[in-house]
Amino acid sequence: MGTKETEDFEKALVFLDEIGIKVHFRSFEDGSFLPGICIKDGEIIVDRERFLYPGDILHEAGHIAVVPTSVRLTLSEEVIIAREQREAEEMMVIAWTYAACVHLNINASFVFHEGGYKSGGDNLIENFTNGRYFGVPMLQWTGMAQERLNPDHPNLPVYPTMLKWMRD
Repeated sequence: MGTKETEDFEKALVFLDEIGIKVHFRSFEDGSFLPGICIKDGEIIVDRERFLYPGDILHEAGHIAVVPTSVRLTLSEEVIIAREQREAEEMMVIAWTYAACVHLNINASFVFHEGGYKSGGDNLIENFTNGRYFGVPMLQWTGMAQERLNPDHPNLPVYPTMLKWMRD
């Protein structure tokens, strides 16, 4: 990792600790969806020997953050794949991840890198930077974000500022 990547990774680790997402560093068997990182029992496991993209930690954290509390402690890659709402949750994760980058003052390319998102990271950054969001209505539905200014609640922050980082 370069210096900036290391700084951003450290920021992400502090943030995840603050919002209650545990990260452990240890080796694990091959087979994870993303190289060197996986979710096990609602916690993130990072294998330093195989970990390629530091920003993937925020994407994986998003998966933990957007599921209901009742599911969180059982969450793993297998559970994510089997979830009935997995496509909607994936869109929520992308929106959550972008908001986390803004919150942490990290360039979105840290997460939306050339090695992920079917090489569409630049398109995601362009769309979100220009206010062409997706996934935000689902974050709004879960009470995690507000997409547009609500006249009944004008003091609530509007996405990409989050109302809360973890779904109830």
